[in-house]
Amino acid sequence: MANIKEIAKLAGVSVATVSRVINDHPYVSEEKREAVKRAMEAANYERNINAVHLSRGKTNLIGVVVPSIRRPYYGLLVDGIADEAIKDNYKLVFIQSDYEVERELDALMMLKLKQIDGLIIGSRACEWEVVEEYAKYGPITVLEDARGRGVSSIFFDHYDSFTRALAYLWEKGHRKIGYCLARKSSPNSLRRAAAYLDFYASVGQAYDPAYVFYDCALLEDGEWIMERILGMEDPPTALLVTSDQVAAGILACCRERGIQVPDELAIVGFDNQPIAKMLNITTFEIPLIEIGRKLFQQATRDRQVHLEIPLHLIERSTV
Repeated sequence: MANIKEIAKLAGVSVATVSRVINDHPYVSEEKREAVKRAMEAANYERNINAVHLSRGKTNLIGVVVPSIRRPYYGLLVDGIADEAIKDNYKLVFIQSDYEVERELDALMMLKLKQIDGLIIGSRACEWEVVEEYAKYGPITVLEDARGRGVSSIFFDHYDSFTRALAYLWEKGHRKIGYCLARKSSPNSLRRAAAYLDFYASVGQAYDPAYVFYDCALLEDGEWIMERILGMEDPPTALLVTSDQVAAGILACCRERGIQVPDELAIVGFDNQPIAKMLNITTFEIPLIEIGRKLFQQATRDRQVHLEIPLHLIERSTV
């Protein structure tokens, strides 16, 4: 393929003129612009897009790190990010981390090498010290509370929402309340677990550790959760489930086994995904598509922004 010097020779113009035409700069006569375009076509010339990005200092690419596209939670989040990216003529680079630190580091290195303009981390695997070290290379935004950190963030008060859900079930007469979380060690899970312990301490009652379930993320996880509950002599009468997908799986198993919901087991989900609406599951609404849009906006700004999203309880038939 011809290089820029050969294009200049074919067109009978300077290298600088060819560069201006390639980068759509003004102050080039129409005659010379057409000559350069004809020479490029004749030589089958293609721009080196990396060189163009380097010269402009911008790639119009935003990196998006999520643990798994399989989980509808992140699918809805990405929908919102993509909607906003299209409006601003950006493209997205997806990194599915599966919570592997090395994959997240690859995304951070892309920011350092100017291969992307900004980075969105849907669920963090690296330590804060690592993420903050890369923030000097471009905007980073995360979906968790990052106030006091060197990045932007959108977050919910997981402690408050879990406490509200527990109080709601308590008012409905439930005393044996269990919960289902995804990652045991994630910051959000730790806040929810703390809310659970504090709530039971506030009402002066002990909780049963057997009512706590971790690694609950997918629809099919509802089956093993119900298998464990059915094997208990004194099972919980209510479950807080931090994923509507898992809540739907639990509800499906209850219907299959003839367990009456909410009379024998009440279920509260989180997210208000379409499946929760279809199955009439009581849940806390998390506006994931709108959050995705706002995450994109933060990832294209140089200044740090922190935004708390309120969660609203939607009462349906599972409580």
